[in-house]
Amino acid sequence: MPPREETMFSFAVVFFSLTLTSALVKLEPGGDSSYVAAVYEHSVILNPEPHVPLSRSAALQHVQKNLDIYEEQAARAAQQGVQILVFPEVGLQGFNFSRSSISGYLETIPDPQQESWNPCTEPEKYNNTEVLQQLSCMARHNNLYIVANMGDRQPCPLTTDPTSSCPSDGHWQFNTNVVFRSDGLLVARYHKYNLFHEESYDTPPQPEIITFDTPFAGRFGLLICFDILFHEPTITLVEKGVRQLIFPTGWMNLLPLLDSVQFHRAFSLGANVTLLSANLRHDKLNMRGSGIYTPFSATYHHAQRGDPEEGRLLVARVPVLDPEWRVEGVSTSSAAADSGFCDSGSCSDSSLVPPSSDTFTSSMMNDTFTFVLLNGTEGRVKVCDGTFCCHLQYQRYPQGGSEELYALGAFSGLHTADGRYALQVCALVRCAGLDPSSCGQIVEEAESKIDFLLEGKFGTRYVYPSVLASRMVLEDPKHFEKAADGRVTMKHSDMTAGLITACLYGRMYHLDNE
Repeated sequence: MPPREETMFSFAVVFFSLTLTSALVKLEPGGDSSYVAAVYEHSVILNPEPHVPLSRSAALQHVQKNLDIYEEQAARAAQQGVQILVFPEVGLQGFNFSRSSISGYLETIPDPQQESWNPCTEPEKYNNTEVLQQLSCMARHNNLYIVANMGDRQPCPLTTDPTSSCPSDGHWQFNTNVVFRSDGLLVARYHKYNLFHEESYDTPPQPEIITFDTPFAGRFGLLICFDILFHEPTITLVEKGVRQLIFPTGWMNLLPLLDSVQFHRAFSLGANVTLLSANLRHDKLNMRGSGIYTPFSATYHHAQRGDPEEGRLLVARVPVLDPEWRVEGVSTSSAAADSGFCDSGSCSDSSLVPPSSDTFTSSMMNDTFTFVLLNGTEGRVKVCDGTFCCHLQYQRYPQGGSEELYALGAFSGLHTADGRYALQVCALVRCAGLDPSSCGQIVEEAESKIDFLLEGKFGTRYVYPSVLASRMVLEDPKHFEKAADGRVTMKHSDMTAGLITACLYGRMYHLDNE
């Protein structure tokens, strides 16, 4: 988990053109082609002194305060017919621990791939597994699958080999997802591979590709927070055909490109997967925003500044996407309906528009973007960062009497702030003020509605589309398409609120280590 998560996302491999303005799937309660999922955005009760080591009993007293809330939410979920419930990253103990101070919270979690264990019915099998036992009984008593996040202590062989990853104290400490079946059986354990300023935890010696099967929806894959930005394990899961992903996170929102609901929705659309995203709620670190995202729908909650800092249970019936699960009548893609904007065929020659000579640079998300301003209520602009170019055709509808400045930005390069990953990004953003130097800064509200076609030719097939409207409202693009030559287009119109950001976020995984 991160205290400053400038993070997170990852994606997939699917060429698809998708219309999301109307329901693509008709699902009846109880039908075999759908299941009921829930995520809980938890307002975590923190240890006020996380760097002070606690005894095991004191650590358990603290964890119990959060477990009591989990118990309440599991019962609420069960009453609504939920079959799988996801809790957030570090939701049981919080964050900012040192390696030594988290020790009292850790339990040694057996590998479900090596042995079968039901902590609820076999509590005496292992010592110091009180949290595992309570989570197991929570799943069993409520007859639902539960995914939770906790700390795992595993022994490792001390050696003089300088290449060994075994810490000097002889054990590993891992940020870990655990999954319990509806009868309490521990069925999956996943160790987070991409840590974000987490001195209390170790990076596993190898990335783990962990899945588990359910009788109601087939296979799910596991990842945690910062993992979503990287090839391992996220892209490997998707490339193996896993289309239902479980995502506990402690996500700190970073506008204008990586707000929680914005990016997690973009991941779901770009990867053509379901993402069950359970976030923490902690306003001081700007952590908020959870959702149940499928290629067809988004059920999400994003608290506004000043809202009560409290938890939120989200429940939704969603389609089964496991490709090995026989589903009748569920389509995973659809020809996009024409929005009526740019329908004369003139959009196809956007490459003929010369780059604007009136460009400027400004920092966005700690990367230097090249921008061009949108002048007037309609037009076509092009901006390039090196050989990577972004094209925009737009029709702007100002609302009210306030002036707003918009700019189209392009970035191609290595992002190095709080993580190292290669990007190609096209982003239409509302600037924070009327000076071009404010373009790329944080904006949460906007009034101007914009019809647009945004296009770039990417050097990667992993491109994730997002349209974020005023006050963190998601809009699904009317049309999103990836062509074989790398050209990616996103078209949208008839916005319900003012535009904050429209973005095509390309991830160049193959260049991360260069």
